[in-house]
Amino acid sequence: MALLSFERKYRVRGGTLIGGDLFDFWVGPFYVGFFGVTTAIFASLGTALILYSAAIGPTWNPWLISIAPPDLKYGLGAAPLREGGFWQVITVCAIVSFVSWALREVEICRKLGMGYHVPIAFSFAIFAYISLVVIRPVLLGAWHFGFPYGIFSHLDWVSNTGYQYLHFHYNPVHMLAVSFFFTTILALALHGSLVLSAVNPPKGEEVKTPEYEDTFFRDLIGYSIGTLGIHRLGLLLALNAGFWSAICIIISGPLWTRGWPEWWNWWLNLPIWS
Repeated sequence: MALLSFERKYRVRGGTLIGGDLFDFWVGPFYVGFFGVTTAIFASLGTALILYSAAIGPTWNPWLISIAPPDLKYGLGAAPLREGGFWQVITVCAIVSFVSWALREVEICRKLGMGYHVPIAFSFAIFAYISLVVIRPVLLGAWHFGFPYGIFSHLDWVSNTGYQYLHFHYNPVHMLAVSFFFTTILALALHGSLVLSAVNPPKGEEVKTPEYEDTFFRDLIGYSIGTLGIHRLGLLLALNAGFWSAICIIISGPLWTRGWPEWWNWWLNLPIWS
């Protein structure tokens, strides 16, 4: 089916969550919808506030611009704009625009009659962001513990937070998250390289079918997950990477305040070692 015919087939009314037919239309190839409008409004407002906050700051160097969260003394209360209030409003705009985008994806899925895999996957990324700027700061009792919006300042925040717990890579959940990240890369690299080798045969040979791909992995590791299965596995691995990376920072501070190497004392004290 040609792309334009496909679009005409699915550009139908209905499937909206809010607003009915009011925003149920397309602008070029893009579906609008109620949540598309809210995404545009809050994303534009947040971007404008970032630019305005940068404009009243000490530099226009994009590497050094930083919009910091409120000072510790403000706790979970509202802060003056120039003392962290900008960070608070920008954070609200970001969350609303991210959630709106996910709900817009839900509406598109409803129109296409497909599953909600895409918005569910995106919601894990939203959760990772919210865990850093809302969940962890609330558990610690101050917005001050959120990360600043800036390039170098954000990297400094990551580094300082890691050193606060001595060696952050000793965080067992961090280990789990990193393992999922690396396994995602391995699985999709194996998949991508197999597809490229199948569709780029030596000169004079035909392009290989999925049966050849399955046979290759059955010969290599004794099992082939299949063409659909590898994408499901890639999604599962990627979602776990994002989820456990969020959990590893949420528990650092609210549930564990000492250096992470100390957490492993239980292992060193097992009778087997003595």
